[in-house]
Amino acid sequence: MTADKAALRTETLARRAALPDATRAGQAACARLLALLAGHRGRPASGYMPMRGEIDPLPAMAALAAHGPVGVPVIVARDRPLDFHLWTPEGAMQPGRFGAAVPVSAVPMRPELVIVPLVAFDRSGARLGYGGGFYDRTLERLRAQGPVLAVGLAFGAQEVARVPVEPTDQRLDAIVTEAEAIRIAL
Repeated sequence: MTADKAALRTETLARRAALPDATRAGQAACARLLALLAGHRGRPASGYMPMRGEIDPLPAMAALAAHGPVGVPVIVARDRPLDFHLWTPEGAMQPGRFGAAVPVSAVPMRPELVIVPLVAFDRSGARLGYGGGFYDRTLERLRAQGPVLAVGLAFGAQEVARVPVEPTDQRLDAIVTEAEAIRIAL
């Protein structure tokens, strides 16, 4: 992890933590996300279980689950890509590694649409996560297997002028905030 990324992570997490509660609800972002994904309805998708003040994708995940399979990431081990297990809005969850909840019934699935949490993003599709590289390894593996649409979900306050990019970093195809959907021309 570079010093630039560490400083940017600290600064952006502080901005996210300072957002007022009304903004944190993320309903507008979920509506924009569903509009962006309307043409992909029914394709296997994955979201995430929100933590650390991340924007909450659960309303969008529930809407997607009405049309097709939805999974959530499961951390297998450090320095490995994430696995995905089938999630349903009413399914039982249990604590997973690093505090993220995972489905009790561990039914594997492969998403073609990945809703990605993030700490910071820029308009080139670069994202900054928590520093473990899980999503970079995961997106690289999924993209090697076939087409994948990776959409970052974040508050507009998490946008920065430039995210430092390393050769192993995977870019997003789009970013959705409470104010807009940003499509990236890759």
